[in-house]
Amino acid sequence: MTKKKIFEVPLYPYVRSPDQDAGKAVRHKVVVVGAGPIGLAAAIELAMQDVEVVVVDDNDKVSWGSRAVCYAKRPLEILDRIGCGDQFVDKGVQWNVGKVFFDERQVYQFDLLPEDGHKRPAFINLQQYYFEEYLVDRVKELQAQGKPIEIRGNNKVVSVDQGSDFATVELETPEGNYSVETDWVIACDGAASPIRAMMGMDFVGRIFEDNFLIADVVMEANFPTERWFWFDPPFNRGQSALLHKQPDNVWRIDLQLGWDVDKEEEKKPENVIPRLKAMLGEDVNFELEWVSIYTFQCRRMEQFRKGRVIFAGDSAHQVSPFGARGANSGLQDTDNLIWKLKLVMDGTAPMSLLDTYDEERVFAAEENILNSSRSTDFITPKSAISRVFRNAVLDLSEAAEFARPLVNSGRLSVPATYDGSSLNSDDCAGMPVRSRPGSPAADAPTANGWLLDQMGNKFQLLAINTDVPDTIDVGGVTISALRVNATDEIKDRYLGDKSSAVYLMRPDQHVAARWETYDGANVAQALNRAIGIFEQEAAQ
Repeated sequence: MTKKKIFEVPLYPYVRSPDQDAGKAVRHKVVVVGAGPIGLAAAIELAMQDVEVVVVDDNDKVSWGSRAVCYAKRPLEILDRIGCGDQFVDKGVQWNVGKVFFDERQVYQFDLLPEDGHKRPAFINLQQYYFEEYLVDRVKELQAQGKPIEIRGNNKVVSVDQGSDFATVELETPEGNYSVETDWVIACDGAASPIRAMMGMDFVGRIFEDNFLIADVVMEANFPTERWFWFDPPFNRGQSALLHKQPDNVWRIDLQLGWDVDKEEEKKPENVIPRLKAMLGEDVNFELEWVSIYTFQCRRMEQFRKGRVIFAGDSAHQVSPFGARGANSGLQDTDNLIWKLKLVMDGTAPMSLLDTYDEERVFAAEENILNSSRSTDFITPKSAISRVFRNAVLDLSEAAEFARPLVNSGRLSVPATYDGSSLNSDDCAGMPVRSRPGSPAADAPTANGWLLDQMGNKFQLLAINTDVPDTIDVGGVTISALRVNATDEIKDRYLGDKSSAVYLMRPDQHVAARWETYDGANVAQALNRAIGIFEQEAAQ
């Protein structure tokens, strides 16, 4: 008997809920719509903070095919914080090096993590179905610990209605419809987001006139564990191609097709296989696992929150896949959102704090869209002169270092630094630019292990070569101390030309403020600003 593949086996099959027999709508704290990577990550972080959450999905299985495969260092650090990073990294294929080819020549090579002293690699490749399976495993772990989290498979959202302080969600199941009430809805229901359509909201941005074939093939091959990108290769002349290794001898191949194609015809095995043989060779044995065609889209919602409904991941923004900015930025959405939502739900922060989720993540989405659009324009030039320029850059990059930064085969995902955020406050001249307010914390080794392993889910004062109180209470928020002595990496990443430093770190490990030494009044003011309380500042 053939063993079923992971995406053929229900992971959270439909089970009748007591809510369906309650006689009236049962109230929940948070309903997350979508059991993909972003929805599950949001729900896990809520449950870890003892916020009751129900995840609903119209499916009961992981995603079909590998879909998103490249996960960057920052999202891996987020997964560490929610308790499951090791599983991803142990299974994933780790890589730092990318190579760019023009025709048959290698013209450029880059290293995405050229410095030592980080726990996680620049990237791993891992099929999305494993990603979702591991997050479901983490949900089950939390359930075993008694945390308030539940997944309801085959529960399709058919309507969302908002009141002043709650929303009503109607769900369709194999046994009929029922409704629940919830304080908050987090919509992680994908690029086609039914909830976005129900609310009459749409994307703004660009759809690029090109199509790409994705083929995941199972084969034994001795290609190195690197990202290989071709411009105008002999096996796909006039177009581009991409090759990535995944676990289990699965290889991701992307082939540019052009705009005017019959998508259904192009997906047929009898048309896909000759294209792959032209690339891999007639004598290479492989098996098709998954085939899809996608169109480049760089778009976002104008605002990521409307009342009690908050959008995250692909439901809020879309970018072309070259650059691995989709799932990676979605995880950073939830990373930004959940701590803010928890403070608002606890009554510790004003509702306006949620406006800064929109502020900061729209800023990040714009950055991703800009980089993704530039990559797309370079990969698929839209005029003869653009192609001449692109090809000249590729030719020059083989020998001329100055041309290499212009080569754009997909600017790969990096975390957003929230420059100009209303939550940022004091900075200290002379400290490294990379750790300025708004930036994500850089990992580094310390005497007690990796720095980022000692942070997470709370406000902290990172004290380097100086002392701070064990705890500080400001308006119902407790700030705890994390004291470290400066290693060479800490000096380089956090001190600059200073001999000591105090950093106020947000629960998402972004810097809120920094000083050379501790001052309680400065810390209190910065904390208030970081949770959206600005009255003290206005009164001064």
